[in-house]
Amino acid sequence: MTDIRIKYQKLTFPVEEAYKSLRTNLFFCGREKKVIAITSCTPNEGKSTVSLNLALSLSEAHKKVILIDADLRNSTLLGKIHLNGDKDGLAYYLSGMTNYEDLICTTDHEGLDMILTGGFPPNPAELLGESSFKTLLEKLRSEYDYVIVDTPPIGNVIDSAIIAESCDGLVMVVESNAISYRFAQRVKEQLEKTSCPILGVILNKVDPFAQGYGKYGKYGSYGKYGQYGRYGRYGKAVTETPEKTEE
Repeated sequence: MTDIRIKYQKLTFPVEEAYKSLRTNLFFCGREKKVIAITSCTPNEGKSTVSLNLALSLSEAHKKVILIDADLRNSTLLGKIHLNGDKDGLAYYLSGMTNYEDLICTTDHEGLDMILTGGFPPNPAELLGESSFKTLLEKLRSEYDYVIVDTPPIGNVIDSAIIAESCDGLVMVVESNAISYRFAQRVKEQLEKTSCPILGVILNKVDPFAQGYGKYGKYGSYGKYGQYGRYGRYGKAVTETPEKTEE
């Protein structure tokens, strides 16, 4: 029996194609970009949904993937899964209360494993700054093709910047028509202070009718920017995901 059953919802055609585009863009970043942090400016922009669907998409491309729930303050990934029995998580591991073998959870999707939070400690930033977290990522790097790390919103707490220091790249999720350019720029500048390169920005919760998708029929399209996203003013490659998702 697997440890985790994912509450999977079938994606619409445009959304599924958007995640395939995101997956392809990640491949183009190079084989050395294996440990990827996903963050957002504020809560409820959809970063956890993006993290999970990206991990699923990578596993469907026959990659061995592990998704880490590193939001030790307010995990929303826990609401997207069914856990079979008890399982120690990241907080227990970083506190020295469990070992590596008890940390990894198998899922009902071939090629995808997960690490859960394991609770909400009073000192998440301190735990994530420990050398044991960096050592964990290095071990996972040697065993998986991709390590996707779902992190807290960078606009609220510093945890994401701490996590990014140990990652190969970082992707920002920005909700369409919800975050101002000035605020996104401040968040981007904060992330640039770390040694982790910003790989790009995902424009999420795009209204397909507002973006001119409707005229292409039921299969949708990607507006004037083409299916591989566009180069936006927040960062590098932008992928548009037209699904109304929560964090």
